[in-house]
Amino acid sequence: MTVKSEKKPAAKAEEKAPKKKEEPLAAALAERDEARRKADEYLDMARRLQADFDNYRKRTERENEEYRKYATRGLVTELLDIVDDLDRALASAGDGDPLAAGVAAVRCNLTKILEKQGLGEVPVEGGFDPGMHEALMVCEGDEEGRIAEVYQKGYMMDGRVLRYAKVRVTKRKGSAPEPAKGMAGTGTSENDKEND
Repeated sequence: MTVKSEKKPAAKAEEKAPKKKEEPLAAALAERDEARRKADEYLDMARRLQADFDNYRKRTERENEEYRKYATRGLVTELLDIVDDLDRALASAGDGDPLAAGVAAVRCNLTKILEKQGLGEVPVEGGFDPGMHEALMVCEGDEEGRIAEVYQKGYMMDGRVLRYAKVRVTKRKGSAPEPAKGMAGTGTSENDKEND
């Protein structure tokens, strides 16, 4: 019996030995997997940070470009008054006036510079557009809402209106003007009646 009892403890020792070898291997594999997971996590964070930075850079470039475009708006708006003055000088100059030729050349050079900055005239052909035109007067005409006369040119810069064109608009012949709100044809408003 002693032989059998000696074999049993030896078999138990052999069974325990592979478990001890597997434990460090499993721990090393788990450690490796954890390291890979962390590396993937850090790589993902780095990629997100890079994408955020790229978006920030692009947004900043767009904002700077917009600022550059519209930083000159104030100056261009003030120069429009000079263009108007030159137009009035040309309109009042007589035919063959040598000074008018010089004024026309100055106006031409100034408008070329302004056009390089993105300035353009507001179109006045066609119908009235309250987004680009300011109606100063109404007159009778064959069609409703057509521009009959331009009092002052309007200008746009890069798609934005700098100054609305001041125009006279047509109203169809025979149509009566609509009374203002609060008017009952008596010349007094509802607020005036309450105050009496």
